[in-house]
Amino acid sequence: MCGIIGYIGHRQAAEVLLHGLSQVEYRGYDSAGMAVSNGKDLRILKDQGKLRDIHAKHNFLQLEGGIGLGHTRWATHGPPCERNAHPHYDCSKRVAVVHNGIIENHRALKAELEKKGHKFSSDTDTEIAAHLIEEELKQKKPVDSAVRSALSRLEGTYALGILIAGENRLFLARRHAPLIVGRGKSDEMFFASDIPALLGYTRDFILLNEGDMAQIDSKGVKIWGADGKEASRPPLHVDWTPQMAQKMGHDFFMLKEILEQPITLASALSADVSEGVKLLSGAKRPAIVACGTSYYAALVMQYLLHKQKREAGAYLGSEYASWHTGQEDVVVAISQSGETADTLSAIRLAKKEGAAVLAITNVVGSTLSREADATLYIGVGPEVGVVATKTFTGQLAIIYKLAYSLSGDKKGMDALLQSPAMVQKMLDSIRPAVRELAKLMSKRRNFFFISRGIGWPCALEAALKLKEITYLHAEAYAAGELKHGPISMLEDKVPVIAIAPSGALAAKMESNIRECKARGASLVVLSDDETIRKEGEHALVMPKVSEDLVPLFYILPLQLLAYYMTIELGRDPDQPRNLAKSVTVE
Repeated sequence: MCGIIGYIGHRQAAEVLLHGLSQVEYRGYDSAGMAVSNGKDLRILKDQGKLRDIHAKHNFLQLEGGIGLGHTRWATHGPPCERNAHPHYDCSKRVAVVHNGIIENHRALKAELEKKGHKFSSDTDTEIAAHLIEEELKQKKPVDSAVRSALSRLEGTYALGILIAGENRLFLARRHAPLIVGRGKSDEMFFASDIPALLGYTRDFILLNEGDMAQIDSKGVKIWGADGKEASRPPLHVDWTPQMAQKMGHDFFMLKEILEQPITLASALSADVSEGVKLLSGAKRPAIVACGTSYYAALVMQYLLHKQKREAGAYLGSEYASWHTGQEDVVVAISQSGETADTLSAIRLAKKEGAAVLAITNVVGSTLSREADATLYIGVGPEVGVVATKTFTGQLAIIYKLAYSLSGDKKGMDALLQSPAMVQKMLDSIRPAVRELAKLMSKRRNFFFISRGIGWPCALEAALKLKEITYLHAEAYAAGELKHGPISMLEDKVPVIAIAPSGALAAKMESNIRECKARGASLVVLSDDETIRKEGEHALVMPKVSEDLVPLFYILPLQLLAYYMTIELGRDPDQPRNLAKSVTVE
């Protein structure tokens, strides 16, 4: 999820690449580099650290030529270091590649290539692409055919930039990761992972579609669709300030991060969870520890493991010491930042008592990742907004993939892998209705969220999102608990937001909804069942998904509702009062 830029034209490529990479530093990274060709040979400079420090040490501008690729890397495969920084060469040093995403089948491809004599110089999955292209070029294929053949072997997520010595063109391709082409004013073309990288040079762009491959030369672009046929894509002109560009034209990072979840989900789902499967498959007493939003993800994981007849308890990090048995053999620690103090205290106690630790985090090199026995990275990129949105769904994606891999649930896995496209469709269709609902709800001051089964953690997270950024009172309950006390608080026009998917618990949820209506509450019903939706004063039409996936889908409109209500109230959703992105004190 870090920065890519490519250039071909009449300028010195290194100058363009350096400027472009500096404009996407907000994405976060741990190393950087670039490859530049003078038309015949290509050279690479790269290192660990910040762009300015690497430039001061190596001087990127010594790379002469009008064709080049640049990259800022956030480590996934292999630690941050010069060897693992992008770009990556093939054996002949003729092919240079930069890449965002994760190549899932890199181990099998590497073994195959090593048998053919290829020597690898990094720990990354990205280097595989360069060697695959080299192997295809050995077959004397046309260059574009060789590139396409190599890319057809890759499984997972990628935004790829490819530079081949002696070729006066650049190749690029995308699958579940963003990539754009920029049109220069004369005799130059660009591509990048982000619009901000190119705003210093152009305001005219082409957004590549899923599965597209393209080549650019100084005169223009040629695009092939996922079906291999030549295609055209509509142009896009933007008039954004640099800050607007970082937010992709949105007013706040929170909205950008909500809307990019189809992409970040796809990225998370490309993660290799085999180390987690290995640890948990033999665990007799697993436990899950987390805080805040991550704890609600932990409750989803507890539910999924219980369905598999695996004993597992979800603990708040701050309460683990009080409630654990001391017999836990594997502890799964979930933390967006990897620096959550209460969660770290819990895993240190667990390790002291002999437990192995499996971390699920978003931050490479975090304290949690260093202290864990194995780490699964959610890989959704830096989350600038203080409240968790894409990191929550990224955690869920990893948890589902881990659970389905443990049980061998192919049907569940297939449904999970289809979720990014379904999420995109749902977000596109539901946004206007959520925005209108927010105008009405922003006039209310007390809110209740209810659901049952695996929907209950979703209700908890939705209530947390609302109170975090609107500062309004919100509570969440398992719907059956209403009559055990909280129902006394219901009165005329108090909103009750019901997560009510069809399925085994639908009849009970419908009964709970009617109980609330009888007390004068204003019901907002989220459901795929028209009959249940009719019980609400307001309703949001949800897609039909499996019971397991309810939290993944139903949280999205509720994230949007919290965001739009905050805007209606004139508050800042990115920087809510009293909150920090990473809670590093107990």
